[in-house]
Amino acid sequence: MSGLEPERIIRLEVDRVVLLDQRQLPDEEVELTCRSAAEVAEAIRTLAVRGAPAIGIAAAYGYALAAKRGEDLDEAFALLESTRPTAANLGWALREVRAASDPAGRARDLHAEEVERCRQMSVHAAALLEPGSRALTYCNTGALATGGQGTALGALREAWAQGLVSHVLVDETRPLLQGARLTAWELEAGGIPHTVVADAAAGHLLATGQVDCVLVGADRIAANGDTANKIGTYPLAVLADRHRVPFFVVAPGSTIDLETPNGDEIAIEERDPAEVSSRFPARNPAFDVTPAELISAIVTEAGAHRPPYAESLARPVVA
Repeated sequence: MSGLEPERIIRLEVDRVVLLDQRQLPDEEVELTCRSAAEVAEAIRTLAVRGAPAIGIAAAYGYALAAKRGEDLDEAFALLESTRPTAANLGWALREVRAASDPAGRARDLHAEEVERCRQMSVHAAALLEPGSRALTYCNTGALATGGQGTALGALREAWAQGLVSHVLVDETRPLLQGARLTAWELEAGGIPHTVVADAAAGHLLATGQVDCVLVGADRIAANGDTANKIGTYPLAVLADRHRVPFFVVAPGSTIDLETPNGDEIAIEERDPAEVSSRFPARNPAFDVTPAELISAIVTEAGAHRPPYAESLARPVVA
């Protein structure tokens, strides 16, 4: 983990939730203390903590904190659930702690389970890569995004340890540079060879044979395999398909939403346009949807799901 232990990323203390503030990275490592569900919700909304699994854990801890403080739990649940509507893990984690007799204990268990899920899916996904692969990844899907080893980035870390990855190309991930700021920081800490590239350079790199595989995470996976992820993932999948490069989605089973039939039904969060431009009119959708037919495999802790996803996602698989 190169020093990124789960409790360093996010933890529940007696009277607070403590987060490693991702807005300050890579320049400073600053802890943010939240003393109420409302403060945890604000941390999620403003991306002090981000990544679908990590915000699920943060919300669970926020709800547990609300229970400890005697806050209105219905209000706390609604506030936390509303912060990032695209991420399936958020509502799932909140429902888990709401149903528990010991919210704090269940929230900590969820975090421990997430760490183990990351480990398992990383092993499954790494097995799909050829020795010496040059991988391209997008956004941040590592320890910071999960509170564990990571999803797609966890798989690349595992593949590096096995000698299956020789180099990682890191898309910047505009407009907030989660790749250039966070993924590159994690890879540097892990001693994994990497290069940051402009998002617009991905097509050239794929077309000229400099990429052997693409690995990304997910915020919500519909029953048919359509996958919502950070805005810019969809065109990357189109490019990978055009150049016959495998495109793998790595995400925990809690990201799969069997109640949502397809990508058209996934709510897409629109964030503050000022994140894109503070001077000119702007649009700022935070996610896009990659159609299932562009995805080579969806890897969870259960193993690698293959098309047709409407069938494989509905049942356990063996890697």
